Amino acid sequence: MNQGKYFFSQLTGYLPQRVFDGFVKKHDGNRYVKHFTCWNQLLCMLFGQLTNRESLRDLIVALDAHSGKSYHLGLGKSVTRSNFAKANEVRNSKIFEDFAYHLIAIARELHSSDDFKIKGNIYAFDSSTIDLCLNVFWWAKFRKAKGGIKLHTLYDVNTQIPAFLHITPANVHDVKAMDELVYEAGAHYIFDRAYLDYTRLYKIERCSAYFVVRAKSNTKFRPMYSNKVDKLTGIRCDQIGKLSGFYTSQEYPEKLRRVKYYDKESNRTFVFLTNNMKVTAEEVALLYKKRWQVELFFKWVKQHLKIKSFWGTSENAVKIQIYCAISAYCLVSIVADKLKLKRSTYEILQVLGISLLDKAPINELFMNINYSNVKELDYNQLSLSLF
Repeated sequence: MNQGKYFFSQLTGYLPQRVFDGFVKKHDGNRYVKHFTCWNQLLCMLFGQLTNRESLRDLIVALDAHSGKSYHLGLGKSVTRSNFAKANEVRNSKIFEDFAYHLIAIARELHSSDDFKIKGNIYAFDSSTIDLCLNVFWWAKFRKAKGGIKLHTLYDVNTQIPAFLHITPANVHDVKAMDELVYEAGAHYIFDRAYLDYTRLYKIERCSAYFVVRAKSNTKFRPMYSNKVDKLTGIRCDQIGKLSGFYTSQEYPEKLRRVKYYDKESNRTFVFLTNNMKVTAEEVALLYKKRWQVELFFKWVKQHLKIKSFWGTSENAVKIQIYCAISAYCLVSIVADKLKLKRSTYEILQVLGISLLDKAPINELFMNINYSNVKELDYNQLSLSLF
């Protein structure tokens, strides 16, 4: 790329702008807009995510400090607090949602892998609650004096990229989000016991997909026969049978597999239910262990992207910020693959956060950086060098 470009411009050069313009046209996003377009809004949101801005005021101060570079950064002529806030409030969040899914598709294709010995896509589904102040976010009702939203995520274990996102008020039960999923034939879906709903699990069976879910202590199961197990592997039993409860047997009339596993590290025993009769019992336990990756993803994005403190108070503004955070995550993942960077997403974000306004070929930035102490650096301290 041109050495005269800022790192931020080189980074956003990997974004498919024509695709984004197509989504803007579809949802009529630039209607009555003269200066601050949806594309300018997206770049400002990404700039805020990559530099870890705490608030809208903080973001505007950072943009004003570099107003002379706004044209070259693609941020628009005049970015004020009022027009930015209004854009986040009134512009359709579906524009940013559709674009986030487009970037997700690109990132998943680039990071597709068959390293795991169980063939087919493997997804972990879970949710994470983001607490909000009910006095400010009046629409996000949770409890009597508390607000919040839930981020339901279908996480692709093989590619380390979220495949599906669904945002709801925090008082919506986790299991209801399963109704939004479209199941792929031959894929594996991993759930915690909060998602133990036999009607919805039977839907997965009818879609010729597989599930692994942790059983509850009161699950009524009638074994028909047992497979041989090696107890040295931690497997205590591997049974094939049917549900024996009156209602549950009607909700899930087919055979199920029950695997009991003892984990030495945590000194705990887990019981799993699955409709996959082909894989070994050890692989069933291994599949459930992969569910922890979605928990790590939630922890990572909450620590390193801005989805806990928001730059707007409306539901639309919150959704735009979350989808832009996911877009930033996917963009870094795409750039890491394109440049063949053997660094974690966290390390790349750390370096970008302090280098967005430097000029040099972006690949040289990562070639010349010593990463030995990157994890010990304070992100908020580093981002001060933007001023």
